[in-house]
Amino acid sequence: MTFFQMEEISFGYGKGNDRVIRDFSLRMEQGEIVGILGQSGCGKSTLLRLIAGLEEPTAGRIVINGKVLVDQRQFVEPEQRGVGMIFQDYALFPHLTVEQNILFGLHRLTKTERKERLGEMLELVQLEEYGRRFPHELSGGQQQRVAFARALAPRPSILLMDEPFSNLDADLKKKIREELKQMLRAANITSILVTHDKEDAQTICDRIVRMAR
Repeated sequence: MTFFQMEEISFGYGKGNDRVIRDFSLRMEQGEIVGILGQSGCGKSTLLRLIAGLEEPTAGRIVINGKVLVDQRQFVEPEQRGVGMIFQDYALFPHLTVEQNILFGLHRLTKTERKERLGEMLELVQLEEYGRRFPHELSGGQQQRVAFARALAPRPSILLMDEPFSNLDADLKKKIREELKQMLRAANITSILVTHDKEDAQTICDRIVRMAR
């Protein structure tokens, strides 16, 4: 059964005919990891923004787990979509500790539930001893894991990753790629990885979709 689908999505900026994305379709099973591979300017990051609700398509339909997020008749706001995102720069809050960063999106849970979920996330990313540290006290790889834990903590339906390794050096990138693959498998979360690096996609993803300009 299809868990996520984009049907003939089109998008363009302004009123001209220049389309960043034209008639793009994608179907995914639950727990599947798909890589979107392409050069800068082909619309990869825009695709994630459309799924997250940060942009609205000019045509097409997006559905997650049977729930229509956007079509010609409706548009579900970003905070109601159940979408998690990891950005290039991780976007951690510098004034918050690791624990506070992970807990940020869990305000709807009870105190007991928040504590339990925090413990699960710290264990998943193997940072149990780092909860009281601030982002500047962590390595690049550790910051990446905190970003992953924060995105997963609210139990999103789908995880979107936009070039998450671009700020890591080659040796660390190789290590983190393997770690992320294991964490995604352990969490069994449907995921889309946007990258221009073929090795990123081949290491982590179940299949690769190529986008051209």
